[in-house]
Amino acid sequence: MAPMSQSRPYHHGDLRAALLASAERTLREKGAAALSLRELARDIGVSHAAPGRHFKDKQALLDALALSGFERLNQSLAAADLANAPLEPRLTLLTRAYLAFTVENPELLELMYARKHDPDIDSRLADAVALSMGSFVQLIADAQQRGEIVGGDPERLTLFAASSIHGLAALVANCTLPPDEALAGLDEHVRLLLHGLNPR
Repeated sequence: MAPMSQSRPYHHGDLRAALLASAERTLREKGAAALSLRELARDIGVSHAAPGRHFKDKQALLDALALSGFERLNQSLAAADLANAPLEPRLTLLTRAYLAFTVENPELLELMYARKHDPDIDSRLADAVALSMGSFVQLIADAQQRGEIVGGDPERLTLFAASSIHGLAALVANCTLPPDEALAGLDEHVRLLLHGLNPR
């Protein structure tokens, strides 16, 4: 009798998830340039053609990784948000969630923002990007309604705040600023963002 074939570490239904998990490991360890559908297939023990059922090419894989990243970031932001809290503690909580995601996923964050600006971005990815910014736009609009900050276009004000927050995240992601130092100084960072450098 022929020997039974070894069971796979996953079943057919989660091949896509296995490919994404392997791709994210490769992204962390070697960077996006090292990603290859053929190598991922080898890593998880399927035929080199199998990934084609889920990703037509490497770009589709990168888009799926970026979408997964934005979905996870959005979940973190939603869990951290306190809609009725005053501006400063609410912004601090959202910023802490954003920074914690960065600390855990620096390579993924870089990929997410590289894909975000592609003119051919997939509609689901575009929606996820908009939702991530929407958390901060809503915070600004709520604070304006309560008279906590200046009036004006909430999206423009969010762009100003987000550039500071993402700048801090980028310093962590590229190892210029140690994560523990960034997290420890987060309250002061938000305070300076909201109140400026004028003496008080």
